Amino acid sequence: MDSLSIKGGTPLHGDVTISGAKNAVLPIMAATLLTAETCVIRRVPNLSDVKFMAQILTSLGAEVTFEGDTLQVRAAKLKPVGDYDLIRKMRGSVCIMGPLLGRLHKATVSLPGGCIIGARPIGLHLKGFAALGAEVVVEAGYVRATAKRLVGTEMFLGGRAGSTVLGTANVMMAAVLAEGVTIIESAACEPEVVDVANFLIAMGAKITGVGSPTITITGVKELHGAEHEVIPDRIEAATYALAAAATDGEVRILGARPDHLHAVLDKMRDAGVKIERNGTTLTVSRKGKLKPVDITTLPYSGFPTDAQAQMMVLMALTPGISIITERIFESRFMHVSELARLGADIEIEGPSAIVKGGKPLSGAPVMASDLRASAALVIAGLAAQGTTQVNRVYHLDRGYENIDGKLRQLGARIERVEET
Repeated sequence: MDSLSIKGGTPLHGDVTISGAKNAVLPIMAATLLTAETCVIRRVPNLSDVKFMAQILTSLGAEVTFEGDTLQVRAAKLKPVGDYDLIRKMRGSVCIMGPLLGRLHKATVSLPGGCIIGARPIGLHLKGFAALGAEVVVEAGYVRATAKRLVGTEMFLGGRAGSTVLGTANVMMAAVLAEGVTIIESAACEPEVVDVANFLIAMGAKITGVGSPTITITGVKELHGAEHEVIPDRIEAATYALAAAATDGEVRILGARPDHLHAVLDKMRDAGVKIERNGTTLTVSRKGKLKPVDITTLPYSGFPTDAQAQMMVLMALTPGISIITERIFESRFMHVSELARLGADIEIEGPSAIVKGGKPLSGAPVMASDLRASAALVIAGLAAQGTTQVNRVYHLDRGYENIDGKLRQLGARIERVEET
């Protein structure tokens, strides 16, 4: 497993271009299974999760080719059973279930894996499939769903922590080929769900209400091939923005979607960060002293849970007390103990982290526990004095395209160390 060696204390300066959104491209890749015709997807990020999904599509019988950041998929022949070992490695792989069920009326997939950030059951996915008329069985590590036909209906997909993003996309993909009308209440409103819907619409699906809590899908008999460009990754953009602020640098973030970042940018401005917007370009710098802010993670358009760890680093550098409350995942404070190794003063009380900021950070070896925790530790290492070694960076490679290369372009002293 590789690690990153970071010599901190250097402000970031320069331009960074945002890649396609990880949380949109994976279900979009799965959606190509809904048609026998060729689909072309552009702005596909070079991530390990994308490579895993390509392998899964290939194992199902699809022809998959990459050319730069353009992906071409043709699933003329399709098997209903996914590769157990491939699927269990990545949570996003469960989104092949909706397309397989929609097109073949049967699907067998292993229970998915992913980051260890708390319970993320797929019960709402299965509830939606059952509502469409599928018989769903979980046994021996597999989920099996079969249906003689899928019939549109009304369903409620709200859960304990709000709407399910991947569940909404998954059920939506099954419903586009169902008979009649499907109405999903408490649907996720995230931009990634909208992007999946836009791709389905380009394929011939009839969907309205995306971006709102009520999505209406009128089933069609078949879908056709389509071309699509994936939206920019809002969490990658937020990560670089917070890295610029944490290092007291000035970074221009190119090709972003500022309209997807309102909650993060608002809190950063409240914290004393200067943010200038010019179309799809954001210029982030720090002018004057930082100020503590309180944050609660919420479903979109609230503050994203995927930016919580990175924001915590900025607050650890900010004099005063900040309170960060996690309302989406109950185990998403695993980075706190590692930040403490660097000198951060953070206490956990129930769903909240009490950040007593303003103390200088100093480099140390740390261990990444999940994707966004990895990004937070990298930001902390960039801001700390001395050398920080971030281990288990395979988490980063799941969701950040060439993060060490992009940071070096901004002046960071960061190197990837290949462990033998």
